[in-house]
Amino acid sequence: MVNAQYFYAMTCLIVDDNKVARTTIKQLAGQVKDLTVAGDCANALDAYNFLQENPVDILLLDIEMPGMNGIELTRRLVNQSPIVIFTTSKKEYAVEAFELAVADYIVKPVTPARFLQAIDRARSILNSTRPESPVSQHDSFLFIRDSNIIRRLPLDDLLFAEAMGDFVKLHTPRKTYVVHTTLKAVEERLPADRFLRTHRSFIAAIDKVDSLRDGDLVIQGNAIPVADAYRATLNKRLNVL
Repeated sequence: MVNAQYFYAMTCLIVDDNKVARTTIKQLAGQVKDLTVAGDCANALDAYNFLQENPVDILLLDIEMPGMNGIELTRRLVNQSPIVIFTTSKKEYAVEAFELAVADYIVKPVTPARFLQAIDRARSILNSTRPESPVSQHDSFLFIRDSNIIRRLPLDDLLFAEAMGDFVKLHTPRKTYVVHTTLKAVEERLPADRFLRTHRSFIAAIDKVDSLRDGDLVIQGNAIPVADAYRATLNKRLNVL
């Protein structure tokens, strides 16, 4: 059972060759509190290239588009596995779409009620695959392996985490620890209300942010890059006016 106190923000990418359709879906997505639009694309190739640098949780995807269609794009993303919701004016692709294990298949026009139903399904899928927070309200530390020594690292000390190949650097005010793990594994062990992914290679402690400068976060003099896919979520979390 998913811990209800462990909040997950979701990101989505909208892909449709019709500008009006993209605008409509973007407006609907903007009304869902825990959903952030990372971007929108007019064709599947642009979406594929975007996703190589900006992974998202949900793909709101049209099927019939010039060049690569939505079903072909879904097959190409098998190793990235965003939750796919098809939004299309055609009913005849439904069987083929669901063979790809998509979350939902919305026939246009997309109504608010139908959109929310699809997002609820995607949210349920995401929550079922994400672990409960290993850090409860009573826990405030991680144990990390540092040169054959298991050390206790208080979360209050962690400024940001930085991926470097097969290792992650955990930056604190006094020392940087290098741990043999993945940034995804670190993210899963940090409380989502205190830490936020800002880039494919960085996680930042929200309460340690000093300023935003030239598009980067600044934490104790360190510039933390913010990818476009995470910028809207970051602005919401920082209550930027």
